[in-house]
Formats: sequence, C-alpha cells, structure tokens
Amino acid sequence: MSQDTYIFEITEKSFPSVVVENSYKLPVVVAFILVSSEHCFALDQLFSGLAREFAGRFIFAKVDVAEEQGLRQQYNIENVPTVMVFHNGAVARVELGQLQEIEARALLREFGIFYESDELREQGRALHVAGDTVGAIKLLTQAIQMHPANTRVAMDMVQVFVDIGEIENAKGLFNRLPERERESDTGKSLKGQINVAEYAAKTEGLETLQQRVAANDADTQARFDLVVCLIAQHRYQEGMDHLLYIIKHDPDFKNGAARELMITAIRTITPGNAELANQYQRKLANLLAG
Repeated sequence: MSQDTYIFEITEKSFPSVVVENSYKLPVVVAFILVSSEHCFALDQLFSGLAREFAGRFIFAKVDVAEEQGLRQQYNIENVPTVMVFHNGAVARVELGQLQEIEARALLREFGIFYESDELREQGRALHVAGDTVGAIKLLTQAIQMHPANTRVAMDMVQVFVDIGEIENAKGLFNRLPERERESDTGKSLKGQINVAEYAAKTEGLETLQQRVAANDADTQARFDLVVCLIAQHRYQEGMDHLLYIIKHDPDFKNGAARELMITAIRTITPGNAELANQYQRKLANLLAG
C-alpha cells in the first residue's frame, strides 16, 4: 500500500469519486465542518494528524458545509462537526460533535486502523492500574521494541516512572520525546508531574508540613509545600483545595505561584479526569472573578 497521506477538501462534484468510489479501497473519514468553528478546526487538525500518522491506511475528506449546501442537505447535516466513515460505498459510522483523540483512535480501530503495539500498551496500562507495575513495564518495553515510533508507549512509560518515584528515569525518557509530544496536553501533564515530584523531594515531607499548617493557617510557604507533596501523591482534590485557600488569602505569594500551580494541576488531571479538572477550573475562575 502506498505511504502517501490522503487529505482532501471535497466539493459536491468530487464527492462521488474521492469519497464513495475510494471507500471500496480504503475507509474514508468525512468531516462536515464550518471553517470558522474552533471545534471544527480542532477536529480537522486531529484527523489530519492521524492521516499523516497512518499514511496510506485511510482517507480524510473535509466538507465545508457553508460552501457545499447540496452535500449538507443530502446527508442531513444539522450539527457541525459531524464525522461519517464511508466503507464499501456506504456510510458505516456517524459521530456528532467534537471528538477527543482517544475517541478518534477508537473510531479508526473499528476499521482496522491501529498499531499492534497499542494493544500491548493498553494491556500494560491496565496492569499498572491493577498494581502490577513490573508486568506493565515488561509489556510497555515489548511495545517500544515492536514499534519505536509509537511515542504514546514511551509517554505511558514516563507516567509509570513518575508513579513509582523513578523521577530521573522519567525525566530522561521524557526529554528524548519529540518536541511535538512534549508540548502536547499529555506531554505538559507529564512535565508538570515531573516538576512537582522534584519539588516535593526537596520539602520537609508531608507529615511535617501538615503539622505546620495545622498549627498556623497563615504559614503560606508550608501550605504551598504541602500542596506539592499532596499532588505528587496524586491527592489532587486536597491539594487544589489548599491552593484555592492560598489564592484567596495570599494571592501574591511568590508572584502568584499558587495560581500557576493550580493551572498545572488542572492540566495534569485533565487527560484522566476531565470532570474534576473542569470543576476546579470553574472554582478558580469564580475566585479570580470575585
């Protein structure tokens, strides 16, 4: 199969050949979008990236519904973005609204577009969550050897190293990732966790800091260091509640360090717990607005 990247902007005239006819050869992902929409732009970027990653394995076709009213009516597009997957000449799957990367990859997987290393990666992640970190590292190592270019495996390994306190290993592996991955949402989350773990190692320790805060509410430095230790142990809610206290009572502490750490914490938990992240994002916004 050719390794060309297939990304097309589709008109009503080109739709039958580029989408319908080609769907007998490859799955065709069609995004009905409005170019002025941020959600549509994000979806476009997501699938364009996946089309480059899985070059030659599927076609990504974009339809601007503002320009192609005929196609919009033909396929009853009421909401944008709307994604349709064409296979063997017909619509095989429909998704409404913005998709996250994990959802987009799951959609492609239904049509056989995935890496075998991702199966090992998912098994490894499951083992780690279940407490079998040794088994997780073994599977992730196999996945890296199977497909060195699959940076998602390496990022999972960084997360495991962070979770077990192997910060130097986490840092070394993270720094070898491509800049694109380091600057992704997951990459920023990992970087934040590494920084927090390094800071926590330099503090007096969780128990001592808890005693200092209990003895003196106004000891902002102790409370801030306590937050770092809590977040390093993934006790995010406790940590962010303390951060909200600092932002309310001592907002200028270290030039807004509590606010910056709050943003880092929210970014860190977003990939795994978007609901909690949004909850504290709202609390922060309300506090700053007040």
